[in-house]
Amino acid sequence: MPRERRRVYYRGRVQGVGFRYTTYRLAQGFAVSGSVRNLEDGRVELIAEGEPGELDAFQDAIQREFADEIRDIEVIREPPSHPPPSGFSIRH
Repeated sequence: MPRERRRVYYRGRVQGVGFRYTTYRLAQGFAVSGSVRNLEDGRVELIAEGEPGELDAFQDAIQREFADEIRDIEVIREPPSHPPPSGFSIRH
């Protein structure tokens, strides 16, 4: 199955609530790679690569975990990286 890369922006009460750490922890349960970071404008940016089904399940898990905090989600699909990134990290 082809890999996909998604850049996802979360808005709402998503900083200062453990969003990055929880996203990192959730990523360990899926076949995804990438990173998560806080942005200066109050959003959180997730960059994730993997098979579409894994990415969907990963995003669903994040949305379930932070259902009360997330107010808006913007998803941008991009061509996958070559070579694909390895692992998942919290960026500062």
